[in-house]
Amino acid sequence: MRGADVTQEGLFIVRKTSDYVPMEHPLIAIREIVNVALRDMDRLFESMYEERGRYSVPPEWLLRGLVLQALYGIRSERLLCEQLGYNMLYRWFVGLGMEDVAWDHSTYTQNRDRLIEHDVIRELFGRVMKQAEDAKLLSSEHFSVDGTLIRAWASIKSFVPKDGPPPDKSGSKSNPEVDFKHHKRSNDTHESSSDPDAQLYTKSKKAEALPSFMGHVLMDNRSKLAVDTRLTPASGKAERAAALNMLAALPGEQRKTVGADKAYDTEDFVSGCRELNVTPHVAQNTYEYDTKTGKRAKRESRIDARTTRHEGYRVSQVIRKLIETLFGDGKQHGATIRQVKLRGQPKVSDVFTLSMLAVNLRRLPKLLTAQAMAGSG
Repeated sequence: MRGADVTQEGLFIVRKTSDYVPMEHPLIAIREIVNVALRDMDRLFESMYEERGRYSVPPEWLLRGLVLQALYGIRSERLLCEQLGYNMLYRWFVGLGMEDVAWDHSTYTQNRDRLIEHDVIRELFGRVMKQAEDAKLLSSEHFSVDGTLIRAWASIKSFVPKDGPPPDKSGSKSNPEVDFKHHKRSNDTHESSSDPDAQLYTKSKKAEALPSFMGHVLMDNRSKLAVDTRLTPASGKAERAAALNMLAALPGEQRKTVGADKAYDTEDFVSGCRELNVTPHVAQNTYEYDTKTGKRAKRESRIDARTTRHEGYRVSQVIRKLIETLFGDGKQHGATIRQVKLRGQPKVSDVFTLSMLAVNLRRLPKLLTAQAMAGSG
């Protein structure tokens, strides 16, 4: 007998959002890691809010929502809030009950800015990595470093002279036709009216310079987890300066090593590492581009045989290439950092840190499980 196309709602529904989550779903282990970090941040949350007034959206809910955005590549707060209205998996992860109403996207955005103001994202990243450290997953001695370009939410048209009149415009006001012919643009003379923190930059001399930021990651060689992040305006020296800052922030007085590609084979970086008691396992760069002749010319590497003769140097050169998987994960899966949809260095920095946090959260449960199995065996 054919069933009738009639929806019958039960008078009473006694179910929880967790009832809709499959028992083996990977978000279960991720949520537990995040919850441990959030419990450790309770004192920080107390300092962020006044004792009087209306109750706000719990910061724990907001942070789980941000982590969810990073894990699944949800590009806007509006889309996240829409899905929280009907996606039971998302509601469970964030902390909403069956009867709770999903908050408005504007409320979510305003509260996210409060989190940025108190540097909560970096604190969450640090608390999660503290769990990896307590589980003895990190080496504390051997690291790799690299940077990646992140397209800013700005166009070439938005770059106008810092002093003097802008180029002639025609067309619509929202998307003017700007005649850039015979107008040279550089970061010294121009800035973006959309995002002044963005800089024109390209890694290839044949590619067009675009408004960009540069994200930097310090990776632990044992676990292949990102242990620190930085975001800077894009420039030729940003990678090395950010790397030295991250190395200087590492705890402990023991000698460390850092693997890096040829871009770090410079006098300032190599000497800076040695001052920090860090051995630079940097790929040797024996050629450089001669701007006068347009050809490659030989140069002397700052890394000599005293470093390259050790087996540890060879190992570092193999492992340091795996840092590209962190960037690849962030750009292809989850929170897309190929081009961000927020403006301003503080906001873009949080997006990048969240992206690397999401990469770590995908890997941490597997590492913890493998360690537990090895310990029990």
